[in-house]
Amino acid sequence: MSSAIEAFLKENRIDEVECLVPDMAGIARGKILPAKKFLEGMRQRGLRIPEDVFVQTVNGDYPEDPTPVVSAAARDVYLTPDAETIRIVPWYSEPTAQVICDAFQFSHEPVEIAPRRILKKVLELYAEQGWTPTVAPELEFFLVDVNTDPDYPLEPPIGRSGRRETSRQAYGLDAVNEFDPIFEEVYDFCEAMNIDIDTLTHEGGAAQMEMNFNHGDALLLADQAFLFKRAVREAGLRHKVYATFMAKPMQGEPGSSMHIHQSVLDAKTGRNLFATKGGKDTALFRNHIAGLQRYLPAVMPLLAPNVNSYRRLVPDYDAPINTHWGYDNRTVGLRVPNSGPENRRVENRLAGADANPYLAIATSLACGYLGMMEKLKPRQPVDGSAYRLARTLPRTLYDALERFNGAKALKPVLGALFIQAVTLVKYAELDAYQQVISSWEREHLLLNV
Repeated sequence: MSSAIEAFLKENRIDEVECLVPDMAGIARGKILPAKKFLEGMRQRGLRIPEDVFVQTVNGDYPEDPTPVVSAAARDVYLTPDAETIRIVPWYSEPTAQVICDAFQFSHEPVEIAPRRILKKVLELYAEQGWTPTVAPELEFFLVDVNTDPDYPLEPPIGRSGRRETSRQAYGLDAVNEFDPIFEEVYDFCEAMNIDIDTLTHEGGAAQMEMNFNHGDALLLADQAFLFKRAVREAGLRHKVYATFMAKPMQGEPGSSMHIHQSVLDAKTGRNLFATKGGKDTALFRNHIAGLQRYLPAVMPLLAPNVNSYRRLVPDYDAPINTHWGYDNRTVGLRVPNSGPENRRVENRLAGADANPYLAIATSLACGYLGMMEKLKPRQPVDGSAYRLARTLPRTLYDALERFNGAKALKPVLGALFIQAVTLVKYAELDAYQQVISSWEREHLLLNV
């Protein structure tokens, strides 16, 4: 591994290296080093960060008492770069590389609350059964004007025509071309970073876009989604535009999701285990869907991780409110697209674009895994609108966390320590949120109550 990284740095004449680790929120943490010091640190376990970076909240704070999940001394852990993830950082003028790292205790055991480790742990469970999951995320995001006042509502940016987009232009080609210089740069960045993106489309919101990824290995796709967010935000900034992956950034507009297409292959033959040769659904496919139906409502803090996330999950905005499933039905939480048997898959539509891609993919696969192991039976597929049926997803992050802590079946899969860490971080974020008085409260309560 180290020789491959050394060869990459030498071949590309790299001056500096960014060591990246995704934290609980999917934010890139880590450190930047000169290439020589990076190599020295890599050989001597010298790439170190505090363990409590994995319980850092989205607003940069820490839980009041994180000691149940990290050391009271805020001890260091060391980073091991994954050679498969080293890439050029294409937006710097100086030759710079970025590499995603795994975190280890000095006893050589992996840090069990690190998000990338959680996904690896779930994939190991699949491998033990001779299964190989394959996934394809779809990430939605908005382009908005630069906004330096948090109290001021976001607005779509002005495009090439000199006008803001005000009407909804779902699948509009000319609407995408309004921001063609940004997306040309996004494609250039992704090509330089070996991010295997597929289709760019305009979604239903004003200046809302969706980027689809080609299907493949779950860890590889999580890495790509993690890096893609950085690339899109950087491309936007270079054109004086914000790219945001907030779940619901603008009032009256749809939210942004991260749909996860997933299927399971036979590890030896590569055959899709979700369909027979004749194209019928297999029992294993039904078990997988049943696992998603039963357990997804309990893991929503990993799919809808922020207070804002639950504003997306409302009827009639192309977002689910329950875990019903159906064939080519976009009102359900679990959609089965039309496909041949080799491409049979289920699309989990619950996760928001604000979710950590490692945790969203790990969680979705974990729920399907439990369904297959427990041989669960799904409810009947839904024809017509699922919005007429009862809401079964939590309405708030408070509700979601209560369910999350009661999900006993998930503790052996995700790890009891990790579940405790998520709970600590999310309650700390909720405490911070509760101290903020919103503009809505000032507008409607100040002089009326």
